[in-house]
Amino acid sequence: MDKLFENYSLKKHNTFGIDVKARYYYEFTKSEEIIFFLKVNKISNIKKLILGSGSNIVFTKDFDGIVIHPKVPGIQIVKETTDFVLIKIGAGEIWDSFVNYCCLNNYGGAENLSLIPGTVGATPVQNIGAYGVEVKDIIEEVEAVNIETQEITKFKNKDCKFEYRNSIFKNELKNKYIITYVTYKLSKNPVLNINYGKINDELKKNKNKNIDSVREAVINIRNRKLPDPKKIGNAGSFFKNPIIDNKKTQELKKKFPGIVSYKVSETKDKIAAGWLIEQCGLKGKNYGKVGTYKDQALVIVNYGDATGNDIYNFAKDIQQTVYDKFGIILNMEVSIV
Repeated sequence: MDKLFENYSLKKHNTFGIDVKARYYYEFTKSEEIIFFLKVNKISNIKKLILGSGSNIVFTKDFDGIVIHPKVPGIQIVKETTDFVLIKIGAGEIWDSFVNYCCLNNYGGAENLSLIPGTVGATPVQNIGAYGVEVKDIIEEVEAVNIETQEITKFKNKDCKFEYRNSIFKNELKNKYIITYVTYKLSKNPVLNINYGKINDELKKNKNKNIDSVREAVINIRNRKLPDPKKIGNAGSFFKNPIIDNKKTQELKKKFPGIVSYKVSETKDKIAAGWLIEQCGLKGKNYGKVGTYKDQALVIVNYGDATGNDIYNFAKDIQQTVYDKFGIILNMEVSIV
């Protein structure tokens, strides 16, 4: 059932726990509900924000517009062969619950993305990724409602213009479509991706190597280095890993031999943003209400009643410090509102 609220607190709807309000807040559980709502309530001239679980956002002030929160449930197998399965999921489903479902049924492809917070509907927007895998690798189709025309549109993978932590839904179609369903293509003959990060080392503790053990390894690693947002406010990785020219990488290695890099093409390397921040002496630093997490420099945490501006300004200070030391610009992965 859909619900509309005015002057609505968003404190429980963002993992930083920032206490701001939305002028209007609307949530729905069916495509028919949002279509009817949009036809009756013309919101073209009102500021809009499509919000999932709020695990990738920083609010710097009250939102003078309408926050739309898809809570569409459901999971359905729409096609199955001997090699793969297509699964259609409601945008409101919790992402990690879906990953768990896949592993329980031996559907491979999502296990490296275990324990990433958020809802299914947010995954194509951000093109979430971890441990050598991006969600674009398994997305088949995205179904969304056009806010202006109220028509349902289906985007194939290639239509989504996926890039590193980016998609068409973060750019030219931002706040123009509301994602209601995502269809994923999973393998029934899983091929494990275990050569990124410390997955292989973690798997040495487990005799079996399958998608269940990979999921377990990823969960163990994430639990060791990432704080639980239910206990301490955070949005996970705050910055993107910068991608730079490999000539620049070689220059940096002469000065910083321990720099952590991964080859992404013949000319480009990905640099570990957490390593850069840590080398600036910022890991585990507490600056009053905000700071970086003690076990992962890439994570900014809210130690108490920090405002969105406290967090945003601290993030900008980190950017400047890293640039001054390495000449590398860190781009924020978290959305600033």
